[in-house]
Amino acid sequence: MDPMQAIKDTFFQECEEQLGELETGLQAMEDGTADDETVNAVFRAVHSIKGGAGAFKLDRLVKFAHVFETTLDRIRNGQLQPAVPVMKSMLRAADVLADLVTFSRDGGALDDSRSNEVIAELSAHCEAKPAAQEEPAEEPDGNPFAALGWEPVAVSLEPVLNQYEIVFKPKPELYAKGNETTRLMRELARLGSLTVHCETADVPLLANLEPEQSYLSWRATLLSEQDLAAVQAVFEFVDGDCHLDIEAVESAAETAPEPETKAAIEEPKAVAEELRAAAPALREAAKAEAAGTANAAQNTIRVDLDRVDRLINLVGELVINQAMLTQRVLEAGAVKNASIATGLDDLEHLTREIQESVMAIRAQPVRPLFQRMARIVREVADATGKNVRLKTEGEGAEVDRTVIERLADPLTHMIRNAVDHGLERPEARTAAGKPAQGEVRLSAAHKSGRVVIEIADDGRGIDRPRVKSIAIKKGLIAPDAQLTDTEIDNLLFLPGFSTAETVSAISGRGVGMDVVKRSIQALGGRISITSRPGLGSTFSMSLPLTLAVLDGMVVKVADQTLVVPLNSILETMKPKGGEVYGLGPDSQVIGIRGGFTPLIDVGYELGFRSHRSDPMTGVTLLIETEGGVRSALMVDAIQDQRQVVIKSLEANYGHVEGIAAATILGDGRIALILDTDAIVNASCGRGTPSEMLLAG
Repeated sequence: MDPMQAIKDTFFQECEEQLGELETGLQAMEDGTADDETVNAVFRAVHSIKGGAGAFKLDRLVKFAHVFETTLDRIRNGQLQPAVPVMKSMLRAADVLADLVTFSRDGGALDDSRSNEVIAELSAHCEAKPAAQEEPAEEPDGNPFAALGWEPVAVSLEPVLNQYEIVFKPKPELYAKGNETTRLMRELARLGSLTVHCETADVPLLANLEPEQSYLSWRATLLSEQDLAAVQAVFEFVDGDCHLDIEAVESAAETAPEPETKAAIEEPKAVAEELRAAAPALREAAKAEAAGTANAAQNTIRVDLDRVDRLINLVGELVINQAMLTQRVLEAGAVKNASIATGLDDLEHLTREIQESVMAIRAQPVRPLFQRMARIVREVADATGKNVRLKTEGEGAEVDRTVIERLADPLTHMIRNAVDHGLERPEARTAAGKPAQGEVRLSAAHKSGRVVIEIADDGRGIDRPRVKSIAIKKGLIAPDAQLTDTEIDNLLFLPGFSTAETVSAISGRGVGMDVVKRSIQALGGRISITSRPGLGSTFSMSLPLTLAVLDGMVVKVADQTLVVPLNSILETMKPKGGEVYGLGPDSQVIGIRGGFTPLIDVGYELGFRSHRSDPMTGVTLLIETEGGVRSALMVDAIQDQRQVVIKSLEANYGHVEGIAAATILGDGRIALILDTDAIVNASCGRGTPSEMLLAG
């Protein structure tokens, strides 16, 4: 690969990180957290993108980032307040900046009118005069403490000032990256009293002047309470692009106190002397801490994703081979040898540690995915004329990178549906007694070894009579069908179903939630709906943390070997006489500690046998689904408990109801991995009532 292209690829990778920081910071500012640290983080993100773009001569990106940066600079200076109109423009600017980064990386068409419109908005905010500040209230006359016999004492303590002599000479690269000397000097001036002198001795005659060279240099004297690290931080973005010399000289002399007030300030002055004496040590400690932070930030490397995938696959093969080796040793009877048994145990523990470490490499927080949804909400809200706020929770929840990548499209579709179909228009919300601004909540949480992602809105909820009538009109259900609320809600997942009355760029073409459901199922996940009329709807997706391995219990069912995910099993038991009861013509329940739980014959449900087996001849697995429903699965026997490598059925065969995936066992046979929730739902649909979970 061309070295320059490799550097450019790294720049665009860093742009993605900076855009994420930008989105996070702007959201915090919109929520009212416009402190210096947040504003500076946003400014640095835009500045870094601008600097890199200048190095690669990405003029459109540099031009827009410069205007964006100028607006942020006015907010930092206190000349512009981050009010609602300003923040709306800033969020739009972040979207345009992301588009420009994508265009600079991938090429293609670009609508300049949108960027020009946002530039005009930002420029208008910058040109607006700041609101007049209120005059400070005058101090009341007299001495409020006179009644106590206290008299005011004039105290005049000058702060301890450090003096720095700074020599700064830019290289041509500094200007090529979009940096400006005046901005750097302005930053220095914020730290204290600054005197600047421009050196012009190196400027040649006009005939010999090179336009892209740098001839000017600056000498500055700074009096500041800040330490050396703060002064050096001003130049952190131009490090390497200039000649810089910062020399700390003796602290500026303090103003001598008047004789009559000397005794009154003797103690405070002693404290000031102690602080001055400790200042060098504090500065060194701060420098050491900054160096430690810098080193910690550098202890990361960028690795091509294909290499990680290759490593994941090799670890999967290692797990399979370790299981095969154990199986062959057991078959040969060599496990009776204590040293061989110990070696097998050590190999199993080591394999598991390697697998967990490798999987941790691919684990990523869902934060970048959630940040992308903020833009979707803004775009759909603008297109529909709705006022919408996105609230995110649990952005730090980590999931396998593959899950995150494949979740982007279905999540985007559901977010668009929540804004377009779920939320009412502002006037309708006001009439219903709700706030004019609707809310979409996007959350992630780890539950029972899986990640649950929810998209909730506080809109009108699902209009079930209308949904049912549309399904009947489209011929999706019979006119006399008797459906529960849950079954009506699930009609939304049928192919071709749409509640949109007109076709638009957002919805109405009948391609939607069925595709979302298939995408979630392809990930080994499930999706469910809960809705309350007038209060809103919640779409909940339960997904595996990883698509590579899981801990499972290997069971035998009708001469078939199956794997039940271990995280769904609560306990195992052998039914006894008098614990199993018939319910209806072909359903059974089992009594467990004073309650009744539906009994499900796995072999019958999957079609491995045509009749139900006798519960007394097998083993029962008590499981709990994602929705908290408990059921008892009947299997013939339990063989083993082991870690298995997940192989996708969707990719290699197709979707099978009740089966989540497949795996390769130690003896080389293929075993199917059960989707326990799907098995329970299928059984309940054929007449096993979940109401039997009530205590007897």
